[in-house]
Amino acid sequence: FIQFNFKGNFKEILNKIGQMPTPPYIKEELKTGNDYQTVYAAQDGSIAAPTAGLHFTKSLLRELIQKGIEIVYLTLHVGRGTFEPIRALKVEEHKMDSEFYSISSDVAQKINKAHGEKRRIISVGTTTTRTLESAFDFNQDRIVSGSNWSDIFIYPGYKFKIVDVLITNFHLPQSTPLMLAAAFAGKDFIFRAYQEAIKENYRFYSFGDAMIII
Repeated sequence: FIQFNFKGNFKEILNKIGQMPTPPYIKEELKTGNDYQTVYAAQDGSIAAPTAGLHFTKSLLRELIQKGIEIVYLTLHVGRGTFEPIRALKVEEHKMDSEFYSISSDVAQKINKAHGEKRRIISVGTTTTRTLESAFDFNQDRIVSGSNWSDIFIYPGYKFKIVDVLITNFHLPQSTPLMLAAAFAGKDFIFRAYQEAIKENYRFYSFGDAMIII
């Protein structure tokens, strides 16, 4: 393990001398942490931004609320494994790193109420989706609140339990987020969508465009 011998404010010195981890395709150093951060981020601990959330501004969130869309927030500390491509010969043999997540009782109650009323649960990003699917108790047909660790790997063939709609970016080949999107929409559909995105010059990856899969 690594031990730090520093008597001052540890968070302060990390922000001063540390470097933000970014995907390998981002070549330029980001000027501030806000360049790779959602407007609603609240907890330290994630190694990467949930990039689908980068599309949301404070004004857009207010507008969605005004239109009657209920918005709730949860926490997942994205781990280093998010940058790891799938190298296994069989996709089901790939192992995800465990990641910490937390869902408050209030948030779980609101999601369960919407689920019980047959309202659509719209997940912003693959990280949110993995959290919700990890926290869902099939026997009780509900989200369980609390903190836990998840190593769930979602790939084609997976049966989604709680998420009805997915907002996600265009991802790298052989990546776990792409596998999740293919599981949600179907491999053929995602393949056609990516072909169309390339044809129309959509932007890919963290700072790229997003799709909503209904």
